[in-house]
Amino acid sequence: MVGRLIGIFVFGFMLAACGGNPYLDASLDPAKFEGKDKAWFEDNWGKPSGKSQRFFGGETWMYHRIAGGAKHFPFFNFSPNSCEITLDFDEEEKLDSYDYSDC
Repeated sequence: MVGRLIGIFVFGFMLAACGGNPYLDASLDPAKFEGKDKAWFEDNWGKPSGKSQRFFGGETWMYHRIAGGAKHFPFFNFSPNSCEITLDFDEEEKLDSYDYSDC
């Protein structure tokens, strides 16, 4: 019984640890609530890596960044983590939602 509880606790802790990137959330949440637009992101983040139109209007921008990495044995080669950030803008060119992976 105690082992099962410990297992559930460890599993819950691992899920919470993989929940997201607090630094990226801390920069994108205020940008969303302050109504930042495409021009602001292009001035501060640079040109996006890719753009596409959304089905119900607006546009999706994608940014690819290097976010840390790891050295591997035996030659200690560095493998960078590739981070993909997706920004969805509405018809008024304001940030509507965002998502990221591998950050």
